[in-house]
Amino acid sequence: MASLRRFFLGSALAVLGLSGPGQARSEDLEAIAPYKMLRSLQFVQDSVVLGDHSAGEMQRFMLETIDKRLRQADASTFESTDNVDAALIYAMSGGNPQTLEYLVARDVDGNFDNRVTDALRKYLAGKGTLIAKSLGELVSEYKDSKIGPYLALVAGNVTISTNPKGALKFYDWARLTAPGTIVEEAALRRSVAIAIETGDVAKASAYSNRYARRFLHSPYASQFADLFVRLVVERYEALNAEDVSAILGYMDKERAREIYLRIARAAAVRGKNQLAGLAAERAKALSGTAEGADTLARLYGGLAEVPTSDILSAVDALASIPEKELSPADRALRAAAEAVAREILSEPAQQGSSPLLPFDTPAETAEAAVTREEGEPLQFPGEAPPIEVVTKDVAPSGTKPGEVAMDPQLQDFVSSGRSKLREIDSLLQEEAQ
Repeated sequence: MASLRRFFLGSALAVLGLSGPGQARSEDLEAIAPYKMLRSLQFVQDSVVLGDHSAGEMQRFMLETIDKRLRQADASTFESTDNVDAALIYAMSGGNPQTLEYLVARDVDGNFDNRVTDALRKYLAGKGTLIAKSLGELVSEYKDSKIGPYLALVAGNVTISTNPKGALKFYDWARLTAPGTIVEEAALRRSVAIAIETGDVAKASAYSNRYARRFLHSPYASQFADLFVRLVVERYEALNAEDVSAILGYMDKERAREIYLRIARAAAVRGKNQLAGLAAERAKALSGTAEGADTLARLYGGLAEVPTSDILSAVDALASIPEKELSPADRALRAAAEAVAREILSEPAQQGSSPLLPFDTPAETAEAAVTREEGEPLQFPGEAPPIEVVTKDVAPSGTKPGEVAMDPQLQDFVSSGRSKLREIDSLLQEEAQ
């Protein structure tokens, strides 16, 4: 598909008389209408978001070439609505903002709609919130024109901070009127973010599915991956597991494994143990037979087990992972998890009690220090308090029958440790950026 698009791209440039970067002559530019050049730019940009990353250099070339053509154009060139639209779309597609200023200043015949140009100039200058209302009105007026989808995308961008649901409507219009284009890609990606932020799980899932089907190979897909991981971890209880599997099903094995690993890590750090374990197992299943391929899955699966009753097994599993197979950030994360686990296994000091006796205390001193009622389990200094096994008849609130009840003080410590783990992970992520 990518090679086919490159063939058509080459053909389009040949029709325009342009061979590629560095080979455009001024006489070539003067003979080509701006709107024809814009079509090539749109084709290039759409190719990039559909996965042809080699078209990135051509995109820069086309932006520079159109910029020169617009600045060299005679005023009569913009008597054509097609060329006016081309100049406006160029400005909204990553073009030089100063070029729009230049064209507006020379527009003595009123070929440009001042309302549109004023709105775009403010938007490009970072003052979009000032024209949110008027831009919304322009979207309705120009909805059936060539600039309609681009105006809708811009309107969504300036509305998102004050009216997220209103921004979604603009994005929906933009993507529906420009399917398969860079406009749809941007609108979908931002729609996923809004739906997650507003807690609309159904829409977030639907937008994610569409993005994964259409733009998984976009250079901006990493942003989508970040959003999707956040959606799954934050809203897993409200998500349909089949929807999640369907979205990941559009991905190749390596990409799906990476997403599962990221979900496992984020879930483990946030204490969502069931999700962390499930994602880690899915990642293992996709790891294949390559030695060390499931290392991270083992790490994140082990992190998920730290606060459970089987802490010793979790610590052993974490310790068994070869140091050389972990990145510095993951080594630090494992060390933090092991430290938390060790603290959980040690007895917290009781407020107002005397310090714990050292393990080498003479037997007679230790014996004197141990006082207990008849029938009370014996507890030696340095030993964790005995864990009460809850029977079916006396399951406390929040504990299922047959589960091990955690001492309230120990539970508080686990929560504190988990919080520290999250802080450490955040610092590691900031360091990696």
